[in-house]
Amino acid sequence: MKFPTSLATSALCTMLAATMLQGGSAFGAEAKETQSAPAKQESTARKSPNDIVVKVNGEAITRGEVDRAMKVLLSQRQMSIDQLPPEVRTQAEDATVEQLISAELLYQAGKKVEDKGIDKQVEEKIAQSRAKFAKPEEFAAALKSADLDEAELRTLTLKDLVINNYIEKEIATKVTITDADTKKFYDDNQDKFKQSESVRASHILCGVDDKAGPEAKQKAREKAEALLKKIKAGEDFASLAKSDSTCPSSKQGGDLGFFGHGQMVKPFEDAAFALKPGEVSGVVETQFGYHIIKLTEKKAAETLKYEDVKDKISEYLKNQKIQKDIESLLKDLRGKAKIEKI
Repeated sequence: MKFPTSLATSALCTMLAATMLQGGSAFGAEAKETQSAPAKQESTARKSPNDIVVKVNGEAITRGEVDRAMKVLLSQRQMSIDQLPPEVRTQAEDATVEQLISAELLYQAGKKVEDKGIDKQVEEKIAQSRAKFAKPEEFAAALKSADLDEAELRTLTLKDLVINNYIEKEIATKVTITDADTKKFYDDNQDKFKQSESVRASHILCGVDDKAGPEAKQKAREKAEALLKKIKAGEDFASLAKSDSTCPSSKQGGDLGFFGHGQMVKPFEDAAFALKPGEVSGVVETQFGYHIIKLTEKKAAETLKYEDVKDKISEYLKNQKIQKDIESLLKDLRGKAKIEKI
């Protein structure tokens, strides 16, 4: 079973800063495939970035902030604002505005809790962001691509830290998950802890395009067969993978890690699962080229033991409870707030 490893807040500013520097929306996936003339025309008629879209207790959220937030959300799905037809873009804008309102409400609440070290945290966070780039010019280019300047980045980082510190102090630290809670979840969700048979394998790929001609394919096959002879003669599989494989896994000696049924193309899967640990396959053809596969380990189907997943269950349940408490908090904050949509 997979569990979330980070707290999911409604603070869109976190997504803005983190996504831009570390390089899910509720909008229909069909928008990715649709690009209409009306959408382009509406894009050119977009209002000024300084226009106020909504005020939250007197604090303005501008058109520029909404567009920037939408840009980040859509980029995660390899989409752009101008690709959206008008009706979908309206839905996207509405959802984005609601997220920004939630973030602003949490920020305003967080500012009321004194945090003397916040300025230092901001500087450290920005320094960490800069360190991800080899040159200052690359950092500046990343800012520009997200329609940000350094002052705006600093503001977003501050909001991110204030919100997350507030949630940690006022909500997260007050949430407790008991052993009884985790055991009940485990017992009630046995299907989530079942693992199918899996194998760990390495491979050497002599890559060739599936649409390549007979001569290119024959050349790739002959290379694979020559490498297989070397392996049978005792040469080290990992060393040959590093020197001759065209797969990115060559850097790890061809190691692909563990995988289950349905995760690899069928001919590769069939060959890998038919092997015993330590065995090497013949030459296996797929649409990617010609493979030589070595099985290193095999795991039978099993149900994970409670003790092995207890901590992850606890973390999952805690995050679920925190998220519910955030939603309750936001409902309360919205009820007391003055929200003016312009």
